[in-house]
Amino acid sequence: MSRRPRPKIVTLTEAAAVRVKAVMTASAKTYLRIGVKNGGCAGMEYVMDYADAPAPFDEIVEDKGVLILVKADAILFLLGSEIDYETSRLASKFVFNNPNQTDACGCGESVTIEPAKA
Repeated sequence: MSRRPRPKIVTLTEAAAVRVKAVMTASAKTYLRIGVKNGGCAGMEYVMDYADAPAPFDEIVEDKGVLILVKADAILFLLGSEIDYETSRLASKFVFNNPNQTDACGCGESVTIEPAKA
């Protein structure tokens, strides 16, 4: 019996992959690390950083040539998410399109996320 393929925890749009690769090349980093933390008026905030190596228990995801480290405590909150990169006249930013997100604060800095169901 073959197992069904495991879904990726997170994926990148083409725009996000291009921007992450450019930043990582400039900073000489190998990995993009993502996660969530408690904070803000809605309860949680997305976090992004660059890293040289995985931390213990990080999940490694490869998408569009980018190596992404997902913090272990964030996996169920980020499962199925897509990261995009948007540019407008006033700002450029990474945006998480997360099916587990149920609400966001008015300023857009924090979100409410329910863990994915098994």
